[in-house]
Amino acid sequence: MARIGVVGAGAWGTTLADVLARKGHDVSLWALEPEVVRRINADHENAIYLAGFPLDERVVATGSLAEAVQDAEFVVSVAPAQHVGAVMGDAAGALRPDTLVVSASKGIEKTSLETMAGVLRRVLPAGMRTAFISGPSFSREVAARRPTAVTVASASPEAALAAQELFQTPYLRVYTTDDVPGVELAGALKNVIALAAGMSSGLGLGHNALAALITRGLAEIARLGIKLGAHPLTFAGLAGMGDLILTCTGALSRNRSVGEALGQGRRLEEILAGMNTVAEGVDTTRAAYQLARREQIEMPIVDEVHAVLFDGRHPRVAVENLMLREPKPERWR
Repeated sequence: MARIGVVGAGAWGTTLADVLARKGHDVSLWALEPEVVRRINADHENAIYLAGFPLDERVVATGSLAEAVQDAEFVVSVAPAQHVGAVMGDAAGALRPDTLVVSASKGIEKTSLETMAGVLRRVLPAGMRTAFISGPSFSREVAARRPTAVTVASASPEAALAAQELFQTPYLRVYTTDDVPGVELAGALKNVIALAAGMSSGLGLGHNALAALITRGLAEIARLGIKLGAHPLTFAGLAGMGDLILTCTGALSRNRSVGEALGQGRRLEEILAGMNTVAEGVDTTRAAYQLARREQIEMPIVDEVHAVLFDGRHPRVAVENLMLREPKPERWR
């Protein structure tokens, strides 16, 4: 069995740590908060971020980042996307040269406009193997061992297969792909569309509007992704359409919940202040907005979500702006 370090003890990091421990691996789980470390080790439960799910006793929490990753054959990076650079940069010096780093964070760094692949390439030692796991996977459902399917992407076939074998269980099915940019961009940008879907729900606009947002949102994601080197079919897969549908419709979606509260008239600052978890879509909206302009890609839903979040536009006005755009073909030979 392998020694594994999991960096980040939010709901998803804790869930993945438990998945791996139940396969017999020794798992060291790094948490920023001393109280999370204490309660996991004392009670075998992350009562702050994953309450109600007993953890395998092979999950040992630590507040020392170096201790979590040293001598680990695999390191799972699950810090919030905007903090991955700093956290994994600090961890880099303690990594073995042959460690496989698997990123499970979804987002785009708002300062550099890089996905996690770019961030890790910048902060990890040159040549270190990386893989990126994404797909429709609410942490509480995986923790409850409900059937889930995800995708792991890597430029290295050997790394992708190693990550697939690491995470595959009877309830977590793992597919592989070489399309790192497609998997990462789909996983990040779907959170922006989920904010829009939540606003639609909060405004009471019905199922037709939601279906339109999901479909046209996928078109925007694919346009930008293809411009940045992704394969078009990735957006019809688990990391694309699969994760988009889940995040836009599921009650456990943090980003959808934020959008719904906005649609009901609450202020963004008030909503975020009441959360103990991160809604990645807010920062990803900033990054997506800038990426679209840099790459000269039309992304009207992203534009309207950005205006609601940061310019004070009312969600109903954003919907009207989308509906009143100049009519266009969906496809024309």
